[in-house]
Amino acid sequence: MAEKLFFMVTHGPDHPEHVTIPFVMAVAALASDVEAVIGLQADGVEIAVKGRADSIAADGFAPLAKLMNDYRELGGKILICGPCVKSRQIDPATQLVENAEVVAAARFVVELTSATNALTY
Repeated sequence: MAEKLFFMVTHGPDHPEHVTIPFVMAVAALASDVEAVIGLQADGVEIAVKGRADSIAADGFAPLAKLMNDYRELGGKILICGPCVKSRQIDPATQLVENAEVVAAARFVVELTSATNALTY
C-alpha cells in the first residue's frame, strides 16, 4: 500500500453522518488496497466505547457498528486521543473497542505527516 489516508473524527454520537462517513471512506480505501487510519479526538472518542456505535445509524448508510466491524476486519486501526479519553473518564483497558489504541499528539503528527491525504470530520 503506497497511498495512505488519514481520517480525523472530532464529532460524537450526536452527529451520525460525521462519524459514519469516515468509516465508509476508510472501508472503501482498505478494500481498494489503500492504507487508511482513523483518529478520534474530542467528542469523537465516544464512538470507540464498546456498544456505543450500536445505536448510531445515518440515513442512507450502513449502521456505524457494521462499518466499524468491517474496518477492523480489514485491518484498520483506530487511534484515540489519550487526554480526550481521560477527560471523559473512559477506561481504555475495559471500555474501548478492540482495535482502538490510545495515543498522544506525537503519534497523530506521525500519522498525519506520513499520509497522502488527511480529512477531518
